[in-house]
Amino acid sequence: MKQKCINIIGVPMDLGQNRRGVDMGPSAMRYAGIRKRLEKLGHNVADLGDLAIDFVDGQNNSNHANLRNLDAVQKVNAELAEKVNQITSKGDFPLVLGGDHSIALGTLAGVSKYYDNLGVIWIDAHGDLNTEKTSPSGNIHGMPLAASLGLGHPALTDLNHEGAKVKAENLVLIGPRALDEGEKKLVKEKGIRVYTMHEIDRLGMAKVMEDALNYLKDKTDEIHLSFDLDALDPVDAPGVGTPVIGGISYREGHLAMEMLAECKQIVSAEFVEVNPILDDKNKTAQVAVALIGSLLGERLL
Repeated sequence: MKQKCINIIGVPMDLGQNRRGVDMGPSAMRYAGIRKRLEKLGHNVADLGDLAIDFVDGQNNSNHANLRNLDAVQKVNAELAEKVNQITSKGDFPLVLGGDHSIALGTLAGVSKYYDNLGVIWIDAHGDLNTEKTSPSGNIHGMPLAASLGLGHPALTDLNHEGAKVKAENLVLIGPRALDEGEKKLVKEKGIRVYTMHEIDRLGMAKVMEDALNYLKDKTDEIHLSFDLDALDPVDAPGVGTPVIGGISYREGHLAMEMLAECKQIVSAEFVEVNPILDDKNKTAQVAVALIGSLLGERLL
């Protein structure tokens, strides 16, 4: 793989949901050797450290009953979008380590500014397609994809620049197996391309990835990858906040990353929802780092 200049940004935030621990995800992935692994592949790696999360425990937003911690989540993502802007404008590769999945708001806002037709591959057990009107919990980590499509509260949809950051036809979801009713309705209304675990079981991961990349190839400029570790089966990734049984296997995950590396269209990525408190000897962070290695050129031979 061509040598890249990779800029790592940690976003130690767990405000997009109500289960503590994912704020330690970036540290866990660093401890698992992310920088050394990427440098061994020949990449130039700059670790820009973590964004500061200024939040008092127990603070909330009384004016936004179904948008938990809206002001704090918006503030962090606005800062992240600026950081990603700066990295992308230099032609470097932003690699964002979470933190909960609400941080995708900032990553997509930052990357999409430079592409008219940014493609997005979203690998996740969940759809993250809720808005404050459909969310059963009010947790913003279940809303970033809807907001990036321009749906939801303006504080989320208008981050960095106004309106949608991604077109529905330029989006592919892979691995969902826990969709809320509002999300199912939105998928059908927008005609979003989704490969659930049913399709992965039936077709195999290789066919799913081939179809997904062919679907995006001719109509997108480049592709952003958003990878929630709960997409993997809890056997392989136990340290996540919202595990769902029956997920992508370890090897299927690597095959997907290897095929993305081969397509040469991935310009940015985030890996989120690693929760060391719920993990077994940092296993999930180690899996995340191994998957990042495959995405960025590591091979068995």
